[in-house]
Amino acid sequence: MAGDLTAQRVRALIDASGLSQAGFAAKAGLDASKMSKSLSGVRRFSSLDLAHIAELGGVSVDWLLGAKPAKPALAARASNTHDGAVEAAVREATRFAQAREDLAFLGYHQPEGPTITAGRKVDGEELAASAVEEVRTAGGDPLARDLSDVIETCFGVDLAVTAIPAGCDGLAWRDDHARLILVATTEYPTRQRFTIVHELGHLLAGDDQGLHVDEDVMDPERRRQPSERRANAFAAAFLLPEHELRAAVPDGSRLSLDTFAALVMRFSVSPSTLAYRLGNLRLITAGQRKEFRKLTTAACALRTGKAGEFAAWIEASRQPRLPGVLVRDSFSAYVDGKATLRPFANLVGMDVEMLRRALETPAGPGAAGDEPEFAP
Repeated sequence: MAGDLTAQRVRALIDASGLSQAGFAAKAGLDASKMSKSLSGVRRFSSLDLAHIAELGGVSVDWLLGAKPAKPALAARASNTHDGAVEAAVREATRFAQAREDLAFLGYHQPEGPTITAGRKVDGEELAASAVEEVRTAGGDPLARDLSDVIETCFGVDLAVTAIPAGCDGLAWRDDHARLILVATTEYPTRQRFTIVHELGHLLAGDDQGLHVDEDVMDPERRRQPSERRANAFAAAFLLPEHELRAAVPDGSRLSLDTFAALVMRFSVSPSTLAYRLGNLRLITAGQRKEFRKLTTAACALRTGKAGEFAAWIEASRQPRLPGVLVRDSFSAYVDGKATLRPFANLVGMDVEMLRRALETPAGPGAAGDEPEFAP
């Protein structure tokens, strides 16, 4: 039984510590009599008991419970997991998924996202139209340059941006407790933004129902696979909604390079993505599509006088980002007394004691007379 296994593992930690049962309980901040009753099966360990024991013993709560670590099925197309970039991405995703699973045990479940497909297969265009409508219904902006908060809020997905070696654009993770998108920091902001929405497409379509790794979302071989074609079509249609695009390009035959460049910056996509979408909607000719695809995003920024804006976007895409809702839930568990500070500290990458001092030490009053005068 799970309870017997937990008791066995707690006893093993007590033996390894060299402390008595009462001494171990005291060091963990637990009542000795409750510890005795829990080990004998008269009382169940509470979630906070286990959090304290796990912290003192240097193990996870899941290990104490005998739970198997989160490990969704790996997509066949990512079979070369020996690659350092893929391994790094999966390792970081595992860390976030484990944190989400631990929080679920404490009662902090990931928000549920909308059920768009309802068990039926839809193409990328239809899925994107439904997703854009979900965003608008929730009061979000599907055309926002930074879609991180929009996706977390509207679809109940944890979204992380992390520095990993070159070779993996991103991944989508789904298991019983976690739905996660992880993408790499990069100097190519349009590619990062496309990857984020591409991975959202995999999650909403239910691709693989596990771990889906995209080493290169632009790789020609991968783009031939049905799930990749759907995810790419989803991303293009989500980032460039048909209604807005048709309104912006009433007469494609007269679309100049300068106007095209302005659309690239307005919709925050690459020239290649925009040309692809305009061509598919028959808003431009094949010749125009070929010509427009020769442009770069940097050239479009220069043409429109937005070089500074583009530089700031590049800098933003190079910055790591922790999953906002996951961080919030982890901190809430600590504030509510359901968990120790260590899980939150581990999540944000800070020393526990340093973080404890920052959170629990009240700020001293300022010296007399040092308050600035009010200036409207």
